[in-house]
Amino acid sequence: MAAAEERDGDEKRRPKRTSSRRPRKTSPATAMRSAAEQLASLLGRVPESVSALKPIEDGWEADVEVVELERVPETTSVMATYRVTLDGDGDLIAYERIRRYTRGQIDRR
Repeated sequence: MAAAEERDGDEKRRPKRTSSRRPRKTSPATAMRSAAEQLASLLGRVPESVSALKPIEDGWEADVEVVELERVPETTSVMATYRVTLDGDGDLIAYERIRRYTRGQIDRR
């Protein structure tokens, strides 16, 4: 009986765990793939690349490059950068086109 009483006493001293959990955080690699795949599903175009990825308070923000209009030669194709916002589980919650440019264009910053 003494062992059972000690065990009961130990259990009373341990802090109780709450059931509220923080949202699961997606890894950067998974977030990149998820942003590209979900945007492709919405636009019906296959993304060329993910050019930026950064963590935000509740998930991720990614810039995804997409060919909007294919031309010959390829350097004259019209490209677009889409900013994709993912929640902590990697689900797309918003996107917007932030830039259009020709593939051969070089940024001057």
